[in-house]
Amino acid sequence: MYKIFPANFYPTEPETLFKLNYYSEEGKTFELRLVGKIKQQLSADPTFCPEYPSSLGLTEFTRRATEVALGKSSPAIVENRVISAVHIHCIQTPSFSAAVRLGAELLTHWYKVRAVWCGPVYLSSPCDGNSYLLIKSSFTRSALFQQRRRLFPFLLLPAQALCYGDLNRDAWPIQHFASQGMELLCAQSFSHCFGLYGEAVGHLLCVLKQNSPLLSLQSQADRIVKSLWAQPSVGGAHVVATVLSNPAHLGEVKRMVERCMLIRDILREKLRLLGTPGCWDHLTQQGGLFCCTGLNDQQVEFLSRSRHVSLLPRGCLNVSAINGHNLEYVTDSIHLALTTSL
Repeated sequence: MYKIFPANFYPTEPETLFKLNYYSEEGKTFELRLVGKIKQQLSADPTFCPEYPSSLGLTEFTRRATEVALGKSSPAIVENRVISAVHIHCIQTPSFSAAVRLGAELLTHWYKVRAVWCGPVYLSSPCDGNSYLLIKSSFTRSALFQQRRRLFPFLLLPAQALCYGDLNRDAWPIQHFASQGMELLCAQSFSHCFGLYGEAVGHLLCVLKQNSPLLSLQSQADRIVKSLWAQPSVGGAHVVATVLSNPAHLGEVKRMVERCMLIRDILREKLRLLGTPGCWDHLTQQGGLFCCTGLNDQQVEFLSRSRHVSLLPRGCLNVSAINGHNLEYVTDSIHLALTTSL
């Protein structure tokens, strides 16, 4: 998402600067140490027999991913195991974007056959890094509004656990919507928090009230999946399922979140000490890997052209790309972007 060049370095060729990875303090992409250990254990396990999963994914992975989205004690999960008023279907996908694509395809199909839903969709990413840390009352009001307006929620968790450092806390909006008996779709990703960039794994969760559309959902999803990617990979799915089986494994993720929050605090304080125009409290009111600075297009263009600091056009940056080596340069550059006549 964001890359910094030293003051005396001027790239001669265009570079891809909008990275989505988590970067360590050394500026390198990061993989949880636990993930490396699990991969070694799987490769050394003589009983482990890799094989293609079904088109809808690895069962253990989809079960674990559903539990961290809805909570193990969720009525939607408990009722689904017996005679149910709520019905759940879950599908493994090759990535987060694939989960979003599959959800959109299913909504399009349902709209055409007027099954499940035939109205507007509410698309929200409640805990990505570009959102403010919304309080529970905000989501409670949002759920009531959507029920009154008959909106269908499609909720996105592109970096679950990287907002608060807690899987359940990040998923609270999804759990609340489901507890209110609302039908919904939820797309999840575990690539960012586990560092599985070469083995990305996503998940699409469908919670419906009626049993009849759920019975046809699997066959419809199966047809769509086979036309898009046939089978998802199992390597990343096995790793994620193993990590999610024990929440104590997420200690490293919490440290990643704490580092990102510390960077936000330091960046805000340094901008304040420089006398940079504006209030920068929004930097610490957001959470996760990404941050919206509030810079406009002209200021972003100044950073890219004059300071070789590249952000997305709307001023969004990857917090983890800031480290002890480039912090001063970043803050000085932002200050200049706001104080220099453009």
